[in-house]
Amino acid sequence: MLDLLRQRSMTTGELCQCFAFSRFAVMKHLKALEKGNLVFVERRGRERVNHLNPVPIQAIHRRWIKPFERLSASHLLRLKATIEERKGRV
Repeated sequence: MLDLLRQRSMTTGELCQCFAFSRFAVMKHLKALEKGNLVFVERRGRERVNHLNPVPIQAIHRRWIKPFERLSASHLLRLKATIEERKGRV
């Protein structure tokens, strides 16, 4: 659902058409995403338009993923230096 909402905001009915499970199941998932602040709902009359809230995802990325990216880059640079050093010995 998050991938679909990343592409564009969708009504609950549109989301239901994308999945093989019941409208009740889609609504249950949307409620969990809304409770987790990953989705926010705009009510337009009888329709519910679901929008992705990227802010918490960006916060998670900055706090948890970004530091590991630097660590991985550091490891790759050391690996490159080790390989180049070994090539020089051969």
